[in-house]
Amino acid sequence: MLTVILTYLILGAAAGVVAGLFGIGGGVLIVPVLVFTFELQGVSPDVLTHAAVATSLATIVATSISSALAHQRKGAVRWDIVKPLTAGILIGSFVGVKTAGLMTGEWLQIALGVFALTVALQVGFNIKPEAGEKPVSKRAYNVAGVIVGWLSSIFGIGGGTLTVPYLTWSRLQLQQAVATSAACGLPIALIGALTNIWEGWGHPAMPEWSLGYIYLPALLGIVLTSSIFAKVGAKLAHTLPSHILKRIFALFLFFVGLRFLLSNLL
Repeated sequence: MLTVILTYLILGAAAGVVAGLFGIGGGVLIVPVLVFTFELQGVSPDVLTHAAVATSLATIVATSISSALAHQRKGAVRWDIVKPLTAGILIGSFVGVKTAGLMTGEWLQIALGVFALTVALQVGFNIKPEAGEKPVSKRAYNVAGVIVGWLSSIFGIGGGTLTVPYLTWSRLQLQQAVATSAACGLPIALIGALTNIWEGWGHPAMPEWSLGYIYLPALLGIVLTSSIFAKVGAKLAHTLPSHILKRIFALFLFFVGLRFLLSNLL
């Protein structure tokens, strides 16, 4: 058990550094690494991908609180936008977990593979949307929240990869977009984690020390180190060549996506 906890402490540190370096949620890294780690632990293929997604969402509950508070202290969170987005997110996150529950582990990995390849292209080529021509309505934020919550709870992320580009397109300044996205990460993660507890409750294929689909040793290890090392990543972002780092991370995601697709389609 000590070796297992140490593994997840290291994973949390790596996820924190990645989040701090690139300004994207650690879930993009946590989910695929958890999948590979659970495979090595001998977790059943029937549940290991669902457990990776659920555990990632549970870690984001803790990290999103500290992130949102940090942004709030700087006055960058647009709560007038968080509210309509959250109204949609609550529905989308619940439906997303239900959607993932209907998918086999193989199909969920295929979906994760497509997502990893998409993020790899976005990070590698630094693709950013331009601001839209007119302000976004409250109803549009509601709809966007449903979509972001739905996709985020399927992929086990806090939504920053999706929300920041959308808010940038919605004519928010980048600092406000990142801060507002951080605040939206909490309802995504909270509803996603709670629904995954319900969905996986008592599942016979889950290992010991699990709460529904959430694997508690992984949750503990990742939470303990991810927030601390996010600050390290943020400092490194100002000293290391970001374009090279982004390409390395994009390459990692590319191979992760390729591995998920090839191992489940061939």
